[in-house]
Amino acid sequence: MTPWRRRLFPRPATKRTFLVVALAAAACTDAPLTVQAQEGVDKAAAAAFDNRMFAGPPAAKAYACFVRRYDENHLAQHPKQKVSAMKLLVSAEDAPEDKATNYSFRLGVTYRRRSGNFDSSGYCNHAIAAESGREIRFECGVDCEGGGITVGLSRDNRSAIARLGRIMVWNRNKPDDDAGEALFAGADDKIFRVDRVDLGECAELVTDRKELAALRHK
Repeated sequence: MTPWRRRLFPRPATKRTFLVVALAAAACTDAPLTVQAQEGVDKAAAAAFDNRMFAGPPAAKAYACFVRRYDENHLAQHPKQKVSAMKLLVSAEDAPEDKATNYSFRLGVTYRRRSGNFDSSGYCNHAIAAESGREIRFECGVDCEGGGITVGLSRDNRSAIARLGRIMVWNRNKPDDDAGEALFAGADDKIFRVDRVDLGECAELVTDRKELAALRHK
């Protein structure tokens, strides 16, 4: 399996992996957020967040897709914003052998003044936002050194709020050695509100045929 495919389809996680990812994300992400690892999050609160994210308790496999394409008016008001479009796919999958649910994300980015489509992916875990001390979010990391994002929800559950400090992204159409680069938050790329849409909108983020079929049948 190539490094590119390993990014999109990482090995199955264990309960210990979630804690490692949480620590790695805290160490590698430049976002000004302090979070509490999954084991410190109240189970009822985490389950309630899952219900909001996936429009009900996640079964064997669940997805949530969020998309935003910024119009000219928005970009004119945010001249330093580098991203012109973003897609976010959040997944949950039961892992009976671990008696746990594994969470992951896939991110698609289009730049404002550059051609090409850029992707990233990794594991997520429940975390508590430092700002509020109560709000549950997903803390998501891209390996170590790869940065990451946090994913929260709007009050009406119709949008995801993605926050980043730094995250590695890869150009889909270039070899791995030439494709990777970091997306830094900058002045206008710190927080993205992406809107919930049909799962088919996120199909381009999935290349595995079985995974794609499962997504389209949801």
